[in-house]
Amino acid sequence: MALSVIGAGYGRTGTLSLKYALEALGFNKCHHMLEVINNPGEDQRWLAASRGEAVDWDNLLAGYQAAVDWPACHFYRELAAHYPAARVVLTVRDPRSWFESISNTTLRVIRQGMQSGRIKPEGNLGTELVVKAAFGGNIDDADHAVAAFERHTAEVKASIDPERLLVFEVRQGWEPLCAFLDCPVPEQPFPRVNSQAEFDEIFFGNRPPTQ
Repeated sequence: MALSVIGAGYGRTGTLSLKYALEALGFNKCHHMLEVINNPGEDQRWLAASRGEAVDWDNLLAGYQAAVDWPACHFYRELAAHYPAARVVLTVRDPRSWFESISNTTLRVIRQGMQSGRIKPEGNLGTELVVKAAFGGNIDDADHAVAAFERHTAEVKASIDPERLLVFEVRQGWEPLCAFLDCPVPEQPFPRVNSQAEFDEIFFGNRPPTQ
């Protein structure tokens, strides 16, 4: 089984909704940071990839037909090269609302973890791929974050063949996604998940997010 869909969008751009949408369309399973959280030890394999070590993508992503969110979005170029038939979906949203969202969720968890010592500055997937790679080490300046987000968006657009790329806002719903992937539009509503409250349940509770 090979990846058919690669998500190049940063977390908090609707990636969990996209995961559930892709699975509803038959791209099952779809990798997301949730899989890393729920599979102890997997983070070390992604960290090895981030250090430039050789990675067997087919082995690492065995059983998945799609991959979205971090850590996969960090490697969208490598994955696109390794799976040349896969299509790429770049989830986007208003950059400032994105920073407000990620600052109150993902970055809040990272900040709290670093302050408590639970998350180390080195050798942690969140600090390496999010804090350092995506934010350049500065996770508190909104203007800096917006510039980083817009730079990533531009880099994806420049790196991926336009015929292979969908720039997508999850509020657009099924139609553009299904047209891009040549799938019929489901009767069920497009998934809307991972509000801040649901995010807190994922990281601080035991109940999985509802669809």
